[in-house]
Amino acid sequence: MRVAMFGYQTWGHRTLQALIDSDHEVALVVTHPKSEHAYEKIWSDSVADLAEENGIPVLLRNRPDDEELLAKLREADLDIMVANNWRTWLPPEIFTLPLHGTLNIHDSLLPAYAGFSPLIWALINGEKEVGVTAHMMDGELDAGDIVLQRSVEVGPRDTTTDLFHKTVDLIGPITTDGLALIESGKTDWAKQDRGKASFFHKRSLEDSRIDWTWPAEDLDRLIRAQSDPYPNAFTFHKGERIRITTASVSEACYGGTPGRIFIREGKGIVIVAGTEARHGRSRGLVIERVRTEDGVEHDAIEFFPKMGGYLTTHP
Repeated sequence: MRVAMFGYQTWGHRTLQALIDSDHEVALVVTHPKSEHAYEKIWSDSVADLAEENGIPVLLRNRPDDEELLAKLREADLDIMVANNWRTWLPPEIFTLPLHGTLNIHDSLLPAYAGFSPLIWALINGEKEVGVTAHMMDGELDAGDIVLQRSVEVGPRDTTTDLFHKTVDLIGPITTDGLALIESGKTDWAKQDRGKASFFHKRSLEDSRIDWTWPAEDLDRLIRAQSDPYPNAFTFHKGERIRITTASVSEACYGGTPGRIFIREGKGIVIVAGTEARHGRSRGLVIERVRTEDGVEHDAIEFFPKMGGYLTTHP
């Protein structure tokens, strides 16, 4: 089939590579210009470079709303389009243009975690599995009929970086397998249960701020969700911002005020956490490694030589 691809970063790069390696003909690629957004500089393999290396015409767009782009797509005489990590809405005059419409690849198990940063949100929320969905695009973002899904388990100490590496390898196979089903003439795709749908916004600096009223279990997942190379979860100590790079849930329960630098346990320092901490039945968060604003990492035991004082959400 003649294919055009809309995509960006490593997700789009993997999709385009799968199309190049397949029997399909890639007629045109549309991708975004490079961005300085913190989350868009991560996993930033260039779709444009890959297209140019393979002699495929490529257009750079922030939004697909100009007549030149629409004319190029019409001229391409497409059988189908494939999208992955395209960051803005595709209008109906584009996604319905090819004979078979548009196949979108999304890195969550839809209908849950539509939108942005699904792996991070899923890990924060304690999901037991994550995955990738290939679905037909319609007028609502990430809401079209499901063609295929593939899933992987979330390990007990997985980080978002781990989950990225687990799921990115699913992209190539689900792209080519989805196209094979479409080319075969199959059209009876699974409808999404909109009652189970959730839609998440882009993450920003504010989303990495530690709130010590969260239970320690939730904070542990937040810190793993914001693992390197993502912007780390952060807190403030004596007015200075510090990033928490390694932590775990305490073995014992500790009582007091959330954020209190309390006691040494194992290889780290326990911080009191949770709205119910005053009852003394809550686990604390054991901080093991921190990173200061100069980029230097410290063992928490050395960084907090004396107990007492508080970690805070603001300076």
